[in-house]
Amino acid sequence: MQTPSTPAADTLNPVATGPWTVGGVTLSSRMLLGTSHYPSLQVLSEAVAASGTEVLTVGLRRLQPESGGGNHFWQRVQSLGCHVLPNTAGCHSADEAVTLAQMAREIFGTPWIKLEVIGDDYTLQPDLAATLDAATRLVREGFAVFAYTTDDLVTAQRLHGAGCAAVMPWAAPIGSGRGPMNPYALETLRRRLPDAVLVVDAGLGRPSHATQVMEFGFDAVLLNTAVAQAGDPVRMARAFAEGVSAGRNAYLSTPMPERSSAQASTPTVGMPFWHAP
Repeated sequence: MQTPSTPAADTLNPVATGPWTVGGVTLSSRMLLGTSHYPSLQVLSEAVAASGTEVLTVGLRRLQPESGGGNHFWQRVQSLGCHVLPNTAGCHSADEAVTLAQMAREIFGTPWIKLEVIGDDYTLQPDLAATLDAATRLVREGFAVFAYTTDDLVTAQRLHGAGCAAVMPWAAPIGSGRGPMNPYALETLRRRLPDAVLVVDAGLGRPSHATQVMEFGFDAVLLNTAVAQAGDPVRMARAFAEGVSAGRNAYLSTPMPERSSAQASTPTVGMPFWHAP
C-alpha cells in the first residue's frame, strides 16, 4: 500500500500527485467528492469532471431504495464512471450503521463503506466508541471501512488497528468550512500513524485548507459542502484539485525548516564591505 513513508514512488509532475492505494483500489486523484447539496445534477456532473475525482460518496438514505426513489440521481452518478463510496450518514448507533452498511453492499455491489456514527446532532461529532465498535464488526464481515472520526489520536490508532482501510479525521465540524482547527493534532496523527491511509473528512472550506492538510502528509481529502455550496461549484472543484496537488507536491519536496530569525537568501561572502562616507 502506498504510504507517505515512500514518497519517491510518487511523481513530481506539477499537476499529477502520484497514485495511491485504498481499499484494494489504486487511484490517481487524491480528492474524494460528496454528491449532495449541488444546485442540479448537471452542476454535479461538471464539478466531478473539473475535480478529476475518481471516488464519489453516496448516501443510501438519499436513494430511498425501498420505495424506488433516487433512480434519476443514481443513474447520473453511475454515468460519471467513478468508484462509489456509500456512507452511513444519519446513523446514531453501531447496530444501525452495521445494518445500513450491509444494505449498501447489497445495493451498490461494493465492500467499500464510509462509516459515520453521529454522537451529537449539534456538532455532528462522531460517537467514537460506537464508531470503533461498528468498524470492528464491519471489517470482520469483509468491508473496506473508511471511518469518519475526530482528530483524537488514540481513537485513530484503534481504528487503524481494527483494520480500517482509511481513517478519516475531521479538520472541523461537518459543513463548517473553518479549515484545520487543530493543526497540531492532525500533524501528530500523520507522525504517529505513518503506515495508515489518512483522509481529512469534513470542515474544509477553501482550497488553501486542502493544501495545508496535504502538506502535513495526508493521503487525500474528502469534500462536499465546500464545493457544492460555492457560488461556482465547478470552478471551486477545479481550485480544490489544484490545492490538493500543490499541497502534495510541497510535502514530497520537503519544505525548508522554520527558523526563529532571519537568514539572508543572497550570499555575502567575498562581497566588499562599503562604509557610508
